[in-house]
Amino acid sequence: MGKRDKKPRHQQRRAAFHYTEEDDGDGDYEGHSASKLTVSEEEEEEEEEEEEEEEEAAEEEVADEYPSTDMPSKFLLYQQSVQSPKGDISYLQKFFLMYVGGRLPLHLQEDFCGTALLSAEWLRTDPRRTAVGLDLDPEALNWCMENNINKVGSDVYSRISLFHGNVLQPLEAKLIKSEAEEQMRNISLSENGDGLESDGLQSTLQESSSSSHDEKYLSNHPLPARDIVCAFNYSCCCLHQRAELVLYLKHALAVLSKKGGIFVMDLYGGTSSECKLRLQRRFANFTYVWEQAEFDIIERKTRISLHFHLKKQQKKIRHAFSYSWRLWSLPEIKDCLEEAGFKSVHFWLRKMQDSGEIRRTEGFGVGRDIKYEEVKHFQQHDSWNAYIVGVA
Repeated sequence: MGKRDKKPRHQQRRAAFHYTEEDDGDGDYEGHSASKLTVSEEEEEEEEEEEEEEEEAAEEEVADEYPSTDMPSKFLLYQQSVQSPKGDISYLQKFFLMYVGGRLPLHLQEDFCGTALLSAEWLRTDPRRTAVGLDLDPEALNWCMENNINKVGSDVYSRISLFHGNVLQPLEAKLIKSEAEEQMRNISLSENGDGLESDGLQSTLQESSSSSHDEKYLSNHPLPARDIVCAFNYSCCCLHQRAELVLYLKHALAVLSKKGGIFVMDLYGGTSSECKLRLQRRFANFTYVWEQAEFDIIERKTRISLHFHLKKQQKKIRHAFSYSWRLWSLPEIKDCLEEAGFKSVHFWLRKMQDSGEIRRTEGFGVGRDIKYEEVKHFQQHDSWNAYIVGVA
C-alpha cells in the first residue's frame, strides 16, 4: 500500500481484487493437535456468527473512528475495506497442519506486508508466536508501528521485526525502529548516564548506541526459521519477470524451517480479470472502488487503482493506491515454485460471483458461505480466487 507511481515496478504496494470477501476459513486450529484437521459444522456456524458480529462492529467503528471533518488514513481505509487477516490465518494454519504437521506453526514471515495487519493478528493468537514483515514502503511500515503493533500487547515489540527493503534483496532490508522502543532505550540510557561527568559524554554514548541500532539489517538480525512465508493480496503480480518471481521464491524457501514449512500466495483470475472493469463496495462511511485498466494480452499486464469516496467529508481519495501488475497464470506459478525448489504445489480455489452481478455491493455480504477447496482441475469462470501452497 504505497504512494501512487512511486515504487519500482517489482514491488509496488499491494491491492486486493474486487471479489475478495471476508472469509472465515475452515476454523481455528490453534488449540488442536496436528492430526486433528477437521472442524464440525456447528463450530463453523459459530465462527461465522462471530465473524458477522465482528463485521457489524467494524462498520460501526468505521463510522465513529474519525470526526466528519477529519480525513482518515488511506491505510486505515484499505484495512477496513480489503483485508481479512483472521480468514487468511485460519487457512494458513490449515495448510501447515495438512502438508507439514507434527507441530503448530509459530513463526510467520509476511512479505509485501504493508501495514502488517496480518502479522499483528498472528501475534494476538498465541504469545509464543513471532512475525517478520518486509515491505518497500516505509510510510506503511511506520503507520503499522503507530496504529497496529502497539495495540497487540506489551510484549509485542520483542516478537515482531519489520524490515524496509526489497523482497528480491531481503538481506539488505533495514530494521524499522518503533517510537516506543526508542523512548525505552533513551530512558535506559538516561538512567545509566546519571553518574556521567558531562552531558557531552552521555550524548556521545547515545549517538554511538543510535548508530549501532541503525545498522540492524535482516542479514545480521537473529530470527527463528519461519514455519510459514506468505505473500497475499496478489503481491506477486508486482513481479513482472519470470526470473524475478523465481528469485523471490528461492528467498522465501531459504528462510523456511528445515523441519518443514510452507509458502502461501494468493492469485485472482477469470474472464473478467482480462478486461477493463470498475466495481464498488459500499461501507458505513465510505465507498471502496476497484478500477482495472485495459488488459495487455501479450505482456499480461494491467494497471489497478483503488479509490475511496468519503461520505461524511464529501471528498474522494483518487488513486489512493495504484499498481502495475502482471497477471500470472496458475501453471506459471507452479513451474516457478518447482524451479525454486519446492517439493510439491497445491491449489485451493473458489468460484466468485460474476462481475456483472456485483458491480455494487454492500460490505462483505456476498459469498460468505463459499469455501476454498483443494483442486487438481478447475473450469474457467468469470471470476475466481486461489491460494497457492508451496511445500518445502
